[in-house]
Order: sequence, then C-alpha cells, then structure tokens
Amino acid sequence: MGVTIHDVARAAGVSVASASRALSGRRRVTPEVAERVARAVAELGYQPNAVAKALRDQTTGTIGMVVPGIGNPFFTTIVEAVERELQNSGTDLLLCASQYSPQVEARRLETLLARRVDGLIISPCDIEASVPAVLDAARRVPLVQVDRYIEGGGADWVGVDDEAGVTLAAEHVIAGGARSVSFVGSRLVSSSARLRLSGFERTAARAGVEVLPPLLGEFTLEWGVEAGRKLLDAGRLPDAVVCANDEIAVGLVRSLRLGGVRVPEDVAVVGFDDVGHATMCDPPLSTVRQPVEEMAAEAVRLLGQVKADDPRPAQRIAIAPRLVVRQTSRPVTAGVAE
Repeated sequence: MGVTIHDVARAAGVSVASASRALSGRRRVTPEVAERVARAVAELGYQPNAVAKALRDQTTGTIGMVVPGIGNPFFTTIVEAVERELQNSGTDLLLCASQYSPQVEARRLETLLARRVDGLIISPCDIEASVPAVLDAARRVPLVQVDRYIEGGGADWVGVDDEAGVTLAAEHVIAGGARSVSFVGSRLVSSSARLRLSGFERTAARAGVEVLPPLLGEFTLEWGVEAGRKLLDAGRLPDAVVCANDEIAVGLVRSLRLGGVRVPEDVAVVGFDDVGHATMCDPPLSTVRQPVEEMAAEAVRLLGQVKADDPRPAQRIAIAPRLVVRQTSRPVTAGVAE
C-alpha cells in the first residue's frame, strides 16, 4: 500500500486535517506546519490521490486539446508549447487529432467531455462545418480556440495575425525584385487558409505586381511537390512564390530544383510557420515565424478566465508574426531576423 495522508500527518507531527489543509492550499496553516508537512511529503515520497481530489474539487486536473493532425510539424510544436504551459500549474493534457474531419472532430470533443476535462483548447479543422460541435462544447466547459477559429465567433481565440504574416512575406519578395508572384496554399476550409490567401492578394494588388492564379490543395509537403510540378508544366514561372506553410514551401523548393530551377535566383520562395522543416530545407527556407510559445501562454491564460456558456463577447487575440530571411529569397534590407 502506498503512502497515505495519515502517514504524512504522523511524520509531520500534525493532525490529518492540518496536513490536508497544508497540501490543498485552500485554507491557511502556520509556516511551521507547512514546512513540516512539506518535509514529510518529500521524505515519504507522498503522491496525492488524484481521483479523490477530483471528486472533492469537482475537477480532474486535465485539459483536452484537439488539433487537425499531429503529423503536421506546426501542430506538434503548438501542442508541446501548450503542454509546457500547463505543467507550470500541474495540469495534464489529453490530446486528440480530428484527422481534418469535422465528424471525427465532433466525436473527439465528446470523448474528452465524457472524461470530464476541466477545459478545452481546439484548432478547428473547418471554419464552417466545425461550428456546431465547437459551440456545443463551449456551452459545457471553458473553451479556447488556437491558431484556427470557426466562423461567426462564439468562442475565444488566440493565434497569429495571418494577414500580417503573409503581407510580410509578399512585401519581402516584391521588394527583392519580383514583378510576378504566385500563392500556393490550402483549400479554403480553414480560417488560416482564407486569411493567408486574402492577405497575399491584397498586398500584391496594392503593389501593382502581376498575380498568377493561386494553387490550392493541402497543407502538406506532397502538395508542395505537386504544385511545383504544376508551375513547371505551365511553361511560365513567377518571379516569387509565397506559400501558406513551410511544408508546402519545402515540397515546392524540392520540385523546382529537380526541374532545373534555381532558388532564389530564378524563383524566390517564402513559407509560413518557421518549424523544423524550414532550416532543413536546401537551401534554408525564408519564412514567417509564428510566435508559438506566446500563443500557447496566451491560450492557457485565457482558458483560466473563460467560463462555460459565457454570455460575454468572445475575445480575439492576434499576435504579430516575424519574417525570417534565409536563403530561398533575395535579402533586401538590414535588420531582418536571421
């Protein structure tokens, strides 16, 4: 049998009630009692009974998180950042992937709610189809969206300023001499996909450069390779391509180089996210860096303030991104992050 609260109280020379108060922190005890209990806990290796605590406090000490897919390096990075933030408060993370399916996403949310999670963090896979399940979950537990969000609001959101990020990328390649530009991204089923394309189109129109038709597929390396082949087959290459994420950009660079195109001499390429793929690209990828640690910290902080079925207007926190210039684009100014 493991060490119990009775053992801790006996070793500390205090009552069980005093030991319990010292451990829970809900009621104050004298500094001397707190120190004796802490010393007894350390010496005995006492681990509180999580189930009993959950029944007593009506909490489970767990947060559920649903992302579209953990195979995408960006989502892996944001999950790890959220988990680090939760560890600071002793909270555990239960992770699910929606597999980019609104139906699977709805089932994953129900699974987490059945496990009585204290709150949810979700990156909705579909800006429209995810609405019913996300709003239903938000009525039942505190919920914060991260990176992506559903149409019409209704739930708090923390993420990067997608339009500002793609504007940085487009302005960078245009300042580097591009007179014809193209965008390679994902089908417009998520808020990120829509905002990055619209931001690119507005920036290019404002600059007066020629804009080739966008190529829209998936946020994957495989789609980047295919998009590169489509550009090669078209018979005319743009001066620069802005990609909706790094996986697309890495695949595109690979495809262009296999086709005999020099990057960035013939075609400049810029990605979005700044995940591990970016520095492993050959040549290293210029990209827009998402402030993942800051996003995770804000999401966890906001989750602590949200209440289930909160009537107040949903909060939206857009964090500024940063352009990182490496070797797939032409450097044009000093003072840009390297």
